Amino acid sequence: MQVKRLDIFGDCGRWDRYVNTHDKACVFHLSAWGRSVCKSMGHDFYYLYVEEDDEICGILPLIHVKSAFFGNSLISVGFSVGGGPLYDNEKALKSLDQEAIKIAQELTVDALEYRQIDRCHDDWPLKDTTYSTFRKILSADNEENMLAIPRKQRAMVRKGINFGLCFEIDENIDRLYDLYSTSVRNLGTPVFPKSLFKNLKQEFKENCEILTVCSAEGKAVSSVMSFYFKDEVIPYYGGGGADARNLAANDFMYWSVIEHAVTAHGVKIFDFGRSKNDTGAFRFKKNWGFEPTALHYEYYLKDGADIPEINPLNPKYQLMVKTWRKLPLPIANFIGPFVSKSLG
Repeated sequence: MQVKRLDIFGDCGRWDRYVNTHDKACVFHLSAWGRSVCKSMGHDFYYLYVEEDDEICGILPLIHVKSAFFGNSLISVGFSVGGGPLYDNEKALKSLDQEAIKIAQELTVDALEYRQIDRCHDDWPLKDTTYSTFRKILSADNEENMLAIPRKQRAMVRKGINFGLCFEIDENIDRLYDLYSTSVRNLGTPVFPKSLFKNLKQEFKENCEILTVCSAEGKAVSSVMSFYFKDEVIPYYGGGGADARNLAANDFMYWSVIEHAVTAHGVKIFDFGRSKNDTGAFRFKKNWGFEPTALHYEYYLKDGADIPEINPLNPKYQLMVKTWRKLPLPIANFIGPFVSKSLG
């Protein structure tokens, strides 16, 4: 059994085939995710795989994110909500762990972080009360999917319909980025570089889709970038403009993703993504009838290091969040990518 490193800018066919056939894989395990992140933000990558008898039996995608302000971490997978090792047996996992720890020590990182739904180490430090994910099986009948939405939330979707909202599938990222950057500025969060969205669209091709909601007057009011993986749809980056709340545009947008994904792609699972527990986004997803599942983030820590807590709820970042919300949008969009590339 040998551990090797993948050049994600080379031939990734075997890696991606392994991901596409593993029952615990997610879209973030694909080599396209690593290429998009590294091309956009310049991070080093360590994509490890284990071979036995010339067959891959385990993978571990790692991205190195180093910042004087936000710390030094080796993350599986950076800038995603999931990842972590995929493996056929415990021997493969042990081999991946050993190589990852060796790299972490060489890089003198504070933390080696595995992001996943299920634990794979009972003895590693764990963060499992910060984030939850929301997933639901969809019907092939969209009338049933509509009726499965709780009554109050269903009324919000119908409100958007009654306002005459419609959606369009965009081939470029411009309207998405304008609406997304406005939303994250309003939340006090630095925006990711526009190049990330361009690279994601280029790398994932037809499996990356941008759905933009327009008002009856034809104005773009909300937009979301979704990924298709196996039989799932994962709306990941989204945002809305000033009119979105009054028009129930975000409610209509997520319903449109469900409706379109079922009709056009035959999707069976809707993955609503990660939210911090007990936040507005967390409650919004519960209102759709989704039940939260805890995410388990495991760590191998440098001696004396603490589990990283890089999120807007951390009190040490509250002044930054409040200040960021007040920045003019052009300034926030100019500065944001220099900051966000260190968030991981």
